[in-house]
Amino acid sequence: MRVVAGGEAAIYSAPNPSGDGVCEDAIACIALEDTRAVIAVADGVGGQPLGRDAARAAIGELDRAVKAAPEGDLRGAILDAFEQANRKVEGLGVGAATTLAAVEIDSGHVRAYHVGDSQILVVGQRGRIHLETMPHSPVGYGVEAGLIDAHEAIDHDDRHLISNVVGEPGMRIEIGSPLKLRQRDTVVVGSDGLFDNLRVDEIAEHVRKGPLEDAARALAAVCRTRMTEPREGVPSKPDDLSFVLYRQRKGAA
Repeated sequence: MRVVAGGEAAIYSAPNPSGDGVCEDAIACIALEDTRAVIAVADGVGGQPLGRDAARAAIGELDRAVKAAPEGDLRGAILDAFEQANRKVEGLGVGAATTLAAVEIDSGHVRAYHVGDSQILVVGQRGRIHLETMPHSPVGYGVEAGLIDAHEAIDHDDRHLISNVVGEPGMRIEIGSPLKLRQRDTVVVGSDGLFDNLRVDEIAEHVRKGPLEDAARALAAVCRTRMTEPREGVPSKPDDLSFVLYRQRKGAA
């Protein structure tokens, strides 16, 4: 647990339980002033060379840029970090790629930035979804267009395909509008190891109430069970798993 931006953050990362023990995800939880922070998850694209290096490069550029940002220009620093990360990953010269999902927390407001299929949620205390980023993938675009049912998308045959990543010339950064956090809202930033094993409504049910650390432990436990003990009709995709949960302290503005 970390104290950041007038709240607390629970951080979790673990390698694929059926893999070689190397996690290709990377996480940042960057505390700035008392009311500002940047939280991010990068997921090195599996099947591509140097996925772990790509994820770490993206997080490293983000950390550097936001810590050097002039006061009041956090948005510009984050966008610069995405662009610098794209150039750095391309510069590896081996076809490496990574996703990158980041949230800017500033005085009780949150703004989402993302490339790829790592996702961001804001969940209310009653489980209502106030913000959900859509994966940059054929399936994600199909859901957004109403062509694929959101509940069934998790089992789609093309779920693994990504159409926008850090490390390619045509990278596109999706930026959300600032959203004011309500009391007890929970921000979730996670790799597809979370979102491919739990549906959004299941994630919301786990994080909407109770101590944040307990919510993080519960998410990790159920994801690992689904990865290692597959059952008919239940999502199961062994993968690296990384996420950060953030919640404001009571009374924080």
